[in-house]
Amino acid sequence: MYLSLNRSLVTGKQVNWPDFCALAHYHGYPGVDVDLGPAMKDGIEATRDLLAGKALRASVVGCPVNFREDDAKFQDTLKQLPEAAKFIAAIDCPRMVTWVLASYDQPKAEIWKLFTYRFGAIAKVLADHNIRFGLEYLGPLHLRTSKPHVFAHNMAEFLTLAGECGPNVGILFDTWHWHHAGDSLADIEKAGKHRIVHVHANDAPKLPPEQIRDNERLFCGEGVIDLKGIFSTLRKIGYEDGVSPEVLGRGIKEMPLEEGVRMGYHTTAAALRSAGIEA
Repeated sequence: MYLSLNRSLVTGKQVNWPDFCALAHYHGYPGVDVDLGPAMKDGIEATRDLLAGKALRASVVGCPVNFREDDAKFQDTLKQLPEAAKFIAAIDCPRMVTWVLASYDQPKAEIWKLFTYRFGAIAKVLADHNIRFGLEYLGPLHLRTSKPHVFAHNMAEFLTLAGECGPNVGILFDTWHWHHAGDSLADIEKAGKHRIVHVHANDAPKLPPEQIRDNERLFCGEGVIDLKGIFSTLRKIGYEDGVSPEVLGRGIKEMPLEEGVRMGYHTTAAALRSAGIEA
């Protein structure tokens, strides 16, 4: 496994894509979460040169397709995906991810049908370029109850959803959502190496479920999540890809520019070491 710099660690700061890569390199991150828009604007060769010059692996990109709104917007943005997929493959970044809400105004069966169609269409384009697609479920109670109809919100359900979307679809595994969904280490084992596309790492305070808020996360080691167990299990199943510290809140917005980047690296590296893994 290797650490990858995530944008959450520079929240509130104006950091362009090349400077983001420079921060990752300076603080020892072997990987970086790619800013797809700016990178594509720079072009394949310039992006490859930037990453190589900073000794960085392109670990993951966000999904540029608008699957959340009406079909016209979905189809319009889907048309642009082949060009993006070609670019992503050319910079050696075979992973794309997105997150999915835990509740909706529409019934679960209706949203499930819609997303299997839309995610399946996205996955088919990505498969042509050997890119895996990771879906992130959201675990906290307040997100499950914010709309009338609860949707899939744990690892088992999302693995089922992913399986219906295509062979190159898996999950974006976030330690925070795993914890608040009530998932287990056995669930990680059942998922297996090939169903986990990317990992987000963070920690949670010891609070009742009704008091948890998604934007009040902690750095690894500051809370109650069994990070040693998680990373030991990921190691057991052979996971070898990126781990991005994603810490929403925690005062990062008010920190000096590099403090969140530094803390993200050292706290997550410590969590990995507790499981016998050198980041």
